[in-house]
Amino acid sequence: MDRTVTTARGATGTSYAAIAVRASIVFILLCGIIYPLVCTGLAQMLMPRNANGSIIKDASGQAVGSELIGQKFDDPKFFQGRVSSIDYNAAGSGSNNYAPSNPDMLKRTNDSIEAWKKDNPDVPISQLPIDLVTNSGSGLDPHISPESAEVQIPRIGKLTGVSEERLRELVDKHTEGRDLGLFGEPRVNVLQLNLDLQTLLK
Repeated sequence: MDRTVTTARGATGTSYAAIAVRASIVFILLCGIIYPLVCTGLAQMLMPRNANGSIIKDASGQAVGSELIGQKFDDPKFFQGRVSSIDYNAAGSGSNNYAPSNPDMLKRTNDSIEAWKKDNPDVPISQLPIDLVTNSGSGLDPHISPESAEVQIPRIGKLTGVSEERLRELVDKHTEGRDLGLFGEPRVNVLQLNLDLQTLLK
């Protein structure tokens, strides 16, 4: 009797182990290989540009960045993006999440305002849009508001010799509306705008 029970238990334990192994293999194939391949294949067929990182190329076809990740532009003759606490390092994202009363936050904001006043003497500080002196949550925001692009036009026009009217046309061209007409805010992709400006300056 004892021998029969032991054999039954051993057989049952072996069958459970076999089921577990087979189930693991099936789910590895489904979730680890088939599902990613199907999703990748559909993405490449339906939206290849998005699936490959929304890469932006210049006039010569050279990849210069992604429309999803902001870049830093030091030259004042180009449009400037938002402040980034990670210096637009795409290896990571985030911000310091300082409270408005934090001394480091206040110093950084005041420094940004002083830099603005120095580089844009023709634009009153009262017209400075808040997104030009505040950090985005990711630190990688590639967009600014249309107002933030427009207030930079006097500086850029003076430094490049391009008429303000022509610069406004560029800003209008690159102004994106709300998603589906409902979500988000109108925005301008800084990299795409600067690439068009660079072409104009050649």
